[in-house]
Amino acid sequence: MQFFSAQSTAGTAIEGLADIATQFTNTGYGRPDFMALHFGVDLDATTLQSEAKSLIGAGAFHGGSSCLGIMGASGVDISGAGLGAFAIWDAEGDYGTCSADLGDDAEKVAHDTIAAALDRAGRPGEIPEMVWLTVAPGREEQVIAGLRSVVGEETLIVGGSSADNDASGAWAQLGPETVHTDGVVVSVLFPSCPVTSVYQSGFAPTGASGIVTRVEGRRVFEIDNRPAADVLHEWTGGAVPQANGELRSILAETTFWPLGRETWEVGGVPFHILAHPTTANPDGAIDLLATVYKDSRIWQMHGSADNLVARAGRVAEQAKQNFGANVAGALVVYCCGCMMAVRDRMDEVSAGVKAELGDSPWLGVFTFGEQGVPTGGKLHHGNLMISCTVFSNEHG
Repeated sequence: MQFFSAQSTAGTAIEGLADIATQFTNTGYGRPDFMALHFGVDLDATTLQSEAKSLIGAGAFHGGSSCLGIMGASGVDISGAGLGAFAIWDAEGDYGTCSADLGDDAEKVAHDTIAAALDRAGRPGEIPEMVWLTVAPGREEQVIAGLRSVVGEETLIVGGSSADNDASGAWAQLGPETVHTDGVVVSVLFPSCPVTSVYQSGFAPTGASGIVTRVEGRRVFEIDNRPAADVLHEWTGGAVPQANGELRSILAETTFWPLGRETWEVGGVPFHILAHPTTANPDGAIDLLATVYKDSRIWQMHGSADNLVARAGRVAEQAKQNFGANVAGALVVYCCGCMMAVRDRMDEVSAGVKAELGDSPWLGVFTFGEQGVPTGGKLHHGNLMISCTVFSNEHG
């Protein structure tokens, strides 16, 4: 079993793929059994999808766009045209990928897509060791429900919502046959080695909390029977502005002031899944990038640039603990909101991950939402989260 990651700064889809194909060829391993390809949206997604099969080929091909670029074993490329690939050669394992447009029923589509991926892996009806997920932003909770209906509550599912550079909708999901803009790509992995994953945030509760008293989908109208925007403004000491009669983006301000949903305790410490507020509405409602529910309690969270810079390395450190020096490769998901907040320090973020993973191949993507399984918990969709999924070089 072999792992390899490659990056290219060529700047175009064709040249970048050719560069990565050469690096793969030089390994002497042949066609990979699984490949994840992630990229900045300055590269043409259709060209990447169509040419990857001819230039590289893969038994299971999975792709998705990433905000500004990628990071990996060779460093950070957030030029807008960053391109990276992570590949596995595993004669004793099984891998399958399928993709689809989400359509009108995202939950059913997700159910059918993962079932098809299992068929392609030659393992219908079985539970994979892990699932690598790329999904369009907006309906992640429905997709998770569909995946769970096939592989259950305990299966490791990890990945992220595809991103562009400015939330204009230029994101893309790449499946084995086609490109999607509102779709899902699901890869099922049955590797012949152990896998572990850590999913966390770099934020802590401030102590302020309240009950969601009116909500529709991802729009929260009231917290404690008060306009949600007023409550958020108060909880943050004015750091998050109000709409003042006009629709107002609060995405940048809330990067360090997200809301938390407490889900359970780990060793007596509450674990929060984050929801990132994006917009303050004139009627006092706020829009989020994740769903909260009526009568649930939400917490005001706070973080700092130093925390966001250090957290990725800490997550990688925890992910490798069970394997020690036996890390063969890793996939890292780092929220693009966090990335943009510490953009001028991303070399430190990458260096922190590399310090823990050593010379192992790895690839990191910057996403508009993160899916993962926290310690002691079950699969969740969150915002401003970080995950590191590590493969061992020992047989399972």
